[in-house]
Amino acid sequence: MIQASLKKDDKKAKLLILTVSFVVFAAVVILSKVKLEVDLGFDSHIFALFNAIINSAVSFLLVLSLIAVKSKKYQLHKNLMLAAMLLSVLFLLSYIAHHLLNGETKFGGEGTMKTVYYFILATHIPLAAIILPFILFTAYRGLIGEFAAHKKMARYTFPLWLYVSITGVLVYILIAPYYS
Repeated sequence: MIQASLKKDDKKAKLLILTVSFVVFAAVVILSKVKLEVDLGFDSHIFALFNAIINSAVSFLLVLSLIAVKSKKYQLHKNLMLAAMLLSVLFLLSYIAHHLLNGETKFGGEGTMKTVYYFILATHIPLAAIILPFILFTAYRGLIGEFAAHKKMARYTFPLWLYVSITGVLVYILIAPYYS
């Protein structure tokens, strides 16, 4: 096992995690209603591609992290998870930038692909909206050395986070042809 990285303070942690989660959720909701008319001199849909690359990297890091923890390489697991969290922050900034600069894109496919796209989107969006506090609480339990609680939470947080990151890439692949 590894040593705790943080001193336990559940009251402060809960307040910080819930505040950060609320601010992020509110920022995404509010800023999704805003579209800036700015000419950057390049195709601003590059942010969407960047988001897909980041989500792919997060998915990869999550899988590597699972392998590391199953192999009892706890420090590697911790480092991979912190890297996944850092990339997720970068994703959030790029996601907001993309939507501020481009607004919403309508899916133009038909038939089965339209059904598949909207099914993925209908599961991806709510899970993406609620996963952040679970990720942060799970990480907190690991960082304070409460590994049994961390493991118990991670059984649920991990597959949901992995699903959100993978479906984020799928949403990009399916919507990218309709960017204008």
